[in-house]
Amino acid sequence: VNADYAVILEQAKGMTVNFYGWGGDEQRNKWLDNVVAPVLKDKYDITLERVPMDIDQILAKLSGEKQAGSENGSIDMIWINGENFYSAKENGLLFGPFADKLPNYGKYIDVDAEENQKDFGYPIEGYEVPYGKAQMVLINDSAVTPETPKNTADLLDFVKKYPGKVTYPALPDFTGSAFVRNIIYDVVGYEQFMDMEADKETVKEAIEPALEYLRSLNPYLWNQGKSFPASSPEVNNMFADGELYMTISYEPYSITVDIAQGTFPETARSFLLDSGMIGNTNYIAIAANSPHKAAAMVAINEIISAEIQASQFSEMKILPVVDYDKLSAEEKVLFDSVEIGIGAIPQDELLSKRVPEMPGNLIPIIEEIWQEEVVGK
Repeated sequence: VNADYAVILEQAKGMTVNFYGWGGDEQRNKWLDNVVAPVLKDKYDITLERVPMDIDQILAKLSGEKQAGSENGSIDMIWINGENFYSAKENGLLFGPFADKLPNYGKYIDVDAEENQKDFGYPIEGYEVPYGKAQMVLINDSAVTPETPKNTADLLDFVKKYPGKVTYPALPDFTGSAFVRNIIYDVVGYEQFMDMEADKETVKEAIEPALEYLRSLNPYLWNQGKSFPASSPEVNNMFADGELYMTISYEPYSITVDIAQGTFPETARSFLLDSGMIGNTNYIAIAANSPHKAAAMVAINEIISAEIQASQFSEMKILPVVDYDKLSAEEKVLFDSVEIGIGAIPQDELLSKRVPEMPGNLIPIIEEIWQEEVVGK
């Protein structure tokens, strides 16, 4: 332990630290309360309090406190990524840089990896630390449709063979929007978007071949592409009921939970497009006016430990953020021994097909163009 971190550990002792974030996932809430909190208490005498709140409310609260000049804020740790991180960092609402103060950051994280340098195209610069990874997968029922499309040409054949049985959530649904970006990548590649200007005409010109492709799917989609289901859970339910033959998830292992709970048939399988599937990372940041920065840093350092990351992988099937090559032999066992369950794709195969998210400022532009150029066309 370096001297600076030893001081942080000492300061953190006896502190109560809160963790603000979306509270809609009961499994995660239980895991934080029953696994992470006891570890922080036992090892560091830190009390973790989970505060469920939607990110827009969190940012509004931080912003209000900043305007009121409050030095002692009410928020410590924040679960965040993408455009929310961008606006929080741009508006001076976050503490940092702090990542390099955490011993486990250098020990377990591949600090040079694209997703630890940039979050949806925006430089991180040590203002947040990775917490979990997500990645798109497509899902079908192998008993009903043995084919698994490997590219957009295959997907067109698939929807023609099973008319009315495929659709995707209407944008701006998170999963629907990511699916459309994945189609764009398959048709025109992803590199050109990494530093593209957030200009509607520029974006439209770049994605025109993909818009053409999406329109070509419409006649064969559910409701002929005149309308799209409102949300990702709705598409999952339609798949579970056999009304659709395909669904989409941004959580690559949620399929195993759906099969285990009997929501999806045991013959459901996930598959990938050969050109790659979009992956993103979610992170933890610290509020600029957090009164418990030491405890927040110790808590985050523990969350990126091999043990807690392996626990998150086994309990919740969330892709770990640690670099497998940096783990000791004993630590590797923690990850190797996790039973993934039926229907999922092994982690090494997923990661070999992982492609970066698009810069956050292009996403609303694409969503708007989709509404105008694809729906009902």
